Amino acid sequence: MIAGDDSALSQLRNETVGHALVSKTLSAKALLNALPEDRRSTPVLVVDLSVAEQDFREFLSSFPGTRVLYAVKANPDPDVLSRLARLGADFEISSVGELRLLMRLGISGERIISSNPVKTEELITQAHRIGVSHFAFDSEDEVEKIAACAPGAGLSVRLTVPNTGSDWPLDRKYGVKMDDAVHLLEYARGKGLDPSGVTFHVGSQCRSLDSWTYALGEAKQLWERCLAVGIRLDVINVGGGMPVVYGGQDALSITAIGDAILKAKAKLFPPDVRFWVEPGRAVIGRAGTMLCSVIGSAQRNGTRWLFVDAGIFHGLTEAMGGISYQYLTDVDGPLAPCTLAGPSCDSVDIIAEKVMLPNLRSGDMLVIPAAGAYTTVYASNFNGFPAPETVVIHGGGDD
Repeated sequence: MIAGDDSALSQLRNETVGHALVSKTLSAKALLNALPEDRRSTPVLVVDLSVAEQDFREFLSSFPGTRVLYAVKANPDPDVLSRLARLGADFEISSVGELRLLMRLGISGERIISSNPVKTEELITQAHRIGVSHFAFDSEDEVEKIAACAPGAGLSVRLTVPNTGSDWPLDRKYGVKMDDAVHLLEYARGKGLDPSGVTFHVGSQCRSLDSWTYALGEAKQLWERCLAVGIRLDVINVGGGMPVVYGGQDALSITAIGDAILKAKAKLFPPDVRFWVEPGRAVIGRAGTMLCSVIGSAQRNGTRWLFVDAGIFHGLTEAMGGISYQYLTDVDGPLAPCTLAGPSCDSVDIIAEKVMLPNLRSGDMLVIPAAGAYTTVYASNFNGFPAPETVVIHGGGDD
């Protein structure tokens, strides 16, 4: 546990504007000074576990009877994983590194699945050895690997579905169409495996309820076609994609998504079919607040440029692919459009354009709310600039 100035952090938690740690009255520098002395440099990601707990509990209440598996890739901080494990979360992994992290935390294999359709033999072998019994796949090659390394394992075929309405589509790299899905499930059965499920992903930061209901309609067709060849699918994994609020954009509520999915479940599938969901961003995104500092400014072709110490290579990679963060400051003054850029020498390191900010100078700070997911995990030390450190605070509950 990392603690800071309790009174300042308490004020932050109690005076929010829709995101964890973003206060109307407490300045960015006050937030930085509330952290332990050895963590008072930027860039830094401050994660409030009480907010993560609140959002995970919302999943439990919005998806009753559904297995909730936290996608470790979103934010693998050990304190985050430990808190979620105590709340009853299961976990989805893709790599040996993630598996070993959960093992070090004492999380048993029965609480873990892997939804990565292409896995290393090392992961399959080690996961099977500790009791992981369910894997996703979308090729004959993967069936061969799983049959050799995890005989008898349960499988879910990855079905490709439209990613309409998502800010970060995920429909090119993985997934197969209906005919191929039926063939692969039959092929897996022939190799002595248990073809028991279907999984899909509607795309990250999805804004359309129709995306889930359409995908479930596709899963229903696959379910019926499998019955016709003697395979009964009893796991429907709806994946992730649940959004958080970035900037002034609207986002679907978890309650609304859960209601739509459960209504479709009741309409399409028998009551004994198990439903799984794999939230990542929607559990941890709101809990994280990134602080960064302005390190320079310039005028270029009539546009003001601000350079900050957290860029595309240092935590804000998703700004390149459709995620629109909010950038806040406690500096007063008239607002004007500016271009935000990171600290590296690479010309691709441009975070956002036409951001309305006052006349910031070197040493001024920016607060980036809802930065708990897919920030530090993407970050590197490129060009010698440090990736953001993570400081975890415990805003409530027992630890």
